[in-house]
Amino acid sequence: MESPLCVSIFLVLCVFIQSSAHGQSLGLGPFGRRPRAAETKKASQETEIRFLLFQEETDKGCQIRLNHPDTLQQCGFNSSLPLVMIIHGWSESVQFSRSNVHLIGYSLGAHVAGFAGSYIGGKHKIGRITGLDAAGPLFEGSSPSDRLSPDDANFVDAIHTFTREHMGLSVGIKQPIAHYDFYPNGGYFQPGCHFLQLYKHISKHGLNAITQTIKCSHERSVHLFIDSLLHASMQSTAYQCSDMGTFSQGLCLSCKKGHCNTLGYHVRQEWQGKKSKKLFLATRAQSPFKVYHYQFKIQFINQLEKPVEPTFTMTLLGTKEENQKITITLDQEITSNKTYSFLITLDLDIGELVMIKFKWENGAVWTNVWNTVQTIIPWSRRPLYSGLVAKTIRVKAGETQQRMTFCSENTDGLQLQPTQEKTFVRCNRNSKKLKGNIR
Repeated sequence: MESPLCVSIFLVLCVFIQSSAHGQSLGLGPFGRRPRAAETKKASQETEIRFLLFQEETDKGCQIRLNHPDTLQQCGFNSSLPLVMIIHGWSESVQFSRSNVHLIGYSLGAHVAGFAGSYIGGKHKIGRITGLDAAGPLFEGSSPSDRLSPDDANFVDAIHTFTREHMGLSVGIKQPIAHYDFYPNGGYFQPGCHFLQLYKHISKHGLNAITQTIKCSHERSVHLFIDSLLHASMQSTAYQCSDMGTFSQGLCLSCKKGHCNTLGYHVRQEWQGKKSKKLFLATRAQSPFKVYHYQFKIQFINQLEKPVEPTFTMTLLGTKEENQKITITLDQEITSNKTYSFLITLDLDIGELVMIKFKWENGAVWTNVWNTVQTIIPWSRRPLYSGLVAKTIRVKAGETQQRMTFCSENTDGLQLQPTQEKTFVRCNRNSKKLKGNIR
């Protein structure tokens, strides 16, 4: 009969911190790399971490060396047996403050970090826990004591990147679990991770392409966090909002009263209140992930006989001599005098926005409608408003919180015609001349 001791394998991660205990620096360079001078030291001096494998009660432990998979065989590692990993921390005699500890956990590891923080408890909590797309199955809807929660550390932040449900389950947890919960691109799915990108993954990962495509959104949380370290001058800003639908209308780009924060390592730990704060942002499909958020509010008058679902292109010109051309398709009909709000994101920093070139791009159908209207309506010397009229374009820049108003450069002809481009320039929204021309 097999001994119970042979059923489980105990792996002890021994973290030696003598250097810290004696006030000595470990000499790590940026991102944990050692200076070249340190690389010449003996192997025994290069690492303070040992992995010991125990298989018997009297076993003194066999060391498994990093990047030396042959030591697994030498230590008699048996993959058919259960594996228990014991991770211990530091001794209280070291006089190391828990508030200086930052635990980062990915997927299931996010909840493990939460359990560690909860277990320590007491008046002196762990300083910070970051959950990177914390696991959803078996944790969604559970009580705070059974998952990562804001009570587990002085400050908890979470990044949700893959909460799209399949058969009632999502890989990443959807519910708020932190002081600040970030939902890039709504948190459901990430740009560049669609199955249409499979051919790109095949060229890069070969037979593992399907697996890479499936876990792409889940792992994006890790890459977003790393991106915040690699691009210190390009930090992504997220904005507090109730849901992605409202955010997509550009209605949440406010930084008043702590309603915005920085995604990743450099998050501002200024949480107040009792409820978790849900923050949303858009990102690019690759690093650097930062985009620039703008709210556009356009007041339209539709004097055509039928509702319009137009497609527009806008060219935005800024003070940095960069310009970007974007296409907008309104997901609702323009029926009457109404102001429409939507979110626009730019990959480049164009500086302060100074000019907008606006064009109604609808094809032959609406061009024919326009020509028919022109034929039916008798024009006078001064044309009446006909078709679509864009009164003003109001813009708010999320990153700078600047508000701007743009008016048509040609105030004598405010109507938009299919395939015609109009230029809008900065103007004073309180201008009497402007009010007189847009009545």
